[in-house]
Amino acid sequence: MKILVIGGTNFIGPPVIRHLCAMGHEVTVFHRGKTATELPPLVQEIIGDRTQLTDFQSEFAQLAPQVVLDMILYTEQDAMRLMNTFRGIAQHVVAISSMDVYRAYGVILGSESGSSTIPLTEDSPLRQELYPFREMPKRPLDAPVDYEKILVEKVVMADPDLPGTVVRLPMVYGENDPLHRLFPYLQRMDENRPAIVLEESIAQWRGSYGYVENVGYAIALAVSCQQATGRIYHVADAQVLSEAERIAVVGKLAGWEGQVVTVPKHQLPQGWNLPVNTEQDWFVDTTRIRQELGYSETIALEEGLRRTIEWERTHPPQEPQEFAAPWLLDYATEDELLV
Repeated sequence: MKILVIGGTNFIGPPVIRHLCAMGHEVTVFHRGKTATELPPLVQEIIGDRTQLTDFQSEFAQLAPQVVLDMILYTEQDAMRLMNTFRGIAQHVVAISSMDVYRAYGVILGSESGSSTIPLTEDSPLRQELYPFREMPKRPLDAPVDYEKILVEKVVMADPDLPGTVVRLPMVYGENDPLHRLFPYLQRMDENRPAIVLEESIAQWRGSYGYVENVGYAIALAVSCQQATGRIYHVADAQVLSEAERIAVVGKLAGWEGQVVTVPKHQLPQGWNLPVNTEQDWFVDTTRIRQELGYSETIALEEGLRRTIEWERTHPPQEPQEFAAPWLLDYATEDELLV
């Protein structure tokens, strides 16, 4: 099968491409040429910017991919450009989306009231408030101000002439993670902190994570399986841990001899407030992709965390990662609480 991948040179893209090649598919990657990455030897490359996607329409027509996988659809305009470019050229489009489409995410951000039933299914209620990052002074991964996966999904799944599939991703960790999700904890462990102090609602909070290699395999299945057409899928680790449990597992693998200490909110410094509502959990049911596409993890949970730890230790972030774990306390406050 001929497959065109838009994006694909950062973080999740290379594992997807490796799995597609291992499945015997012919892969071409359309990207800006700004990220150096090692792709399988038979992968073809087209250098260009997605904002000029239509300028490459004749080249895409000559390539004649059966499936187009778009890794970097962020806005409604991106989605419309994608569908307009490949209508009449491709047979199927796969769009990468996010768990942030759900109402539960709005509850976590505080933009929506009430609570959402957990675990989330692919049919759970979506956010009513659009553009979740618009009011943030600094957006995750410098997402555009009009970032909105809900609108992306609506465009991709509504085209009668070009069928779509949506894969909603969890919080992804692993080698080359631009958010360095494990680093704030690992740094404390490697500095031999006696404890990591968590407010009790954070310690108990449960969210869906996924190791990058497993996520890549799930996306490759959605691209290559005909029965995925017209469907929406979750992918995430089968095991759902609380944040305290997850840190404890990382600590064990990292050789840390400290412990996770949970404290009630009233013991924290006056004026300290959580940046998010952790009374709302945020994890998903992954039954559909497992039953329909035969997905299961290729890398076990502890092995994925071990590989991530090794990578984080040799590739520490150059700048503070404010989105990774904003609820962590400074060392002086931790020490005072521990005393």
